[in-house]
Amino acid sequence: ITLDRIKMKVFSSALLAIAASSASAFAPSQTFGARAPTELEAKKSISDIADTLKGKRVLVRCDVNVPLDGKTISDDTRIRMSIPTIQFLQEKGAIVTVCSHLGRPKDGPEDKFSLGPCAERMAELLGNDVTLAPDCIGDEVAKIVADAKEGDVIMLENTRFYKEEEKNEEEFVKKLAAPFDIFVNDAFGTAHRAHASTEGVTKFLSPAVSGFLLAKELKYLDGAVTGGEKPMAAIVGGSKVSSKITVLDALLDKCDKIIIGGGMVFTFLKAKGYNVGTSLVEDDFVETAKEVMAKAERLGKTILLPSDIVIADAFSPDANTQIVAADAIPDGWMGLDNGPDATAAQKEFLSDCKTVIMNGPMGVFEFEKFNKGTFGIVDILADITDGGAITIIGGGDSVAACEQSGKASRMSHISTGGGASLELLEGKILPGVAALAEQD
Repeated sequence: ITLDRIKMKVFSSALLAIAASSASAFAPSQTFGARAPTELEAKKSISDIADTLKGKRVLVRCDVNVPLDGKTISDDTRIRMSIPTIQFLQEKGAIVTVCSHLGRPKDGPEDKFSLGPCAERMAELLGNDVTLAPDCIGDEVAKIVADAKEGDVIMLENTRFYKEEEKNEEEFVKKLAAPFDIFVNDAFGTAHRAHASTEGVTKFLSPAVSGFLLAKELKYLDGAVTGGEKPMAAIVGGSKVSSKITVLDALLDKCDKIIIGGGMVFTFLKAKGYNVGTSLVEDDFVETAKEVMAKAERLGKTILLPSDIVIADAFSPDANTQIVAADAIPDGWMGLDNGPDATAAQKEFLSDCKTVIMNGPMGVFEFEKFNKGTFGIVDILADITDGGAITIIGGGDSVAACEQSGKASRMSHISTGGGASLELLEGKILPGVAALAEQD
């Protein structure tokens, strides 16, 4: 359950898709259980070309799409995660140029989406200047790159100031690639998009290889799904069944245990015949929820739904609340978090797991009254990580919860990609990865 999505449900009854995926892609179908093929060949990384980097002009696709409050960065995680790749390139004598998008500009350049704050923060983290180019293509950019010295770092202005970026338009791609010799993709968060700066430039720059962050994401996420140590569990939360149905399906095939949390719980509770009051429910997906539970039973897998719920009489941080059994939600009340018995059951459920993937929160953790379920499961994951389990946190809300609770550093891996994480867990091919050079 997340603040913006529930707010839209409560006040306008609109059902919004999670940004990670399009709800229309998850309509119930006769082929429930089918999984897209996945085949991630070993890709070259910057380590494989280390001896060839000196003096080369390297275009690095990073993901510095950070949250901003005006011009102030409120969470610099994505910038910090890009630093090891950039420093490695500097140390090897490359001339480094970073490109990225920020936000969703509509009609050309908008000052609020300038990468200026990102360049400033990257310079602070690197301990050296980062030159912000006035554009991402054109003669002025070409001159800045040509005049740069080994070890210099340049940041191009927002690639999405051009609509051609998302359209992967060939003439734009050629202009973007023109000043450079080599391409490094270190932006896992956009690897599921075939955009000019993620996939298009690989047609004009060779070699095209992965950076350290992208390689790490693939190692943990794809490694967990294809070869994670058993018992394996997945925690799938968030507001909507429709946005998570294919990942649920894929994880049922791979995992021994599934925990379902967040707003999507109530579609499952309704599928079990329970009254859910005014809780968020996707009526069109009640039958799909029944299919998920039936599939789990066929496969001998266990799905854990919360046994008790924190309910509220309004969607508000100041709402009246009470804790009730999952099958006893009264009319006029909505579920906004897991209860303490649910968290205790989750602790026992996960106690023997060796690999756990979390994607989505357990409740409206933005409101203090409804954050105990999410922070409770984060505490559980931190403890089992200390005990030797591999824990992977994927999805923006899950990452935010880990950061807010102060437990992020205790997890095995914090993913920088929301939609990309989902698509990889679903078994889909990521265009930004598929386009990279394969190992010899």
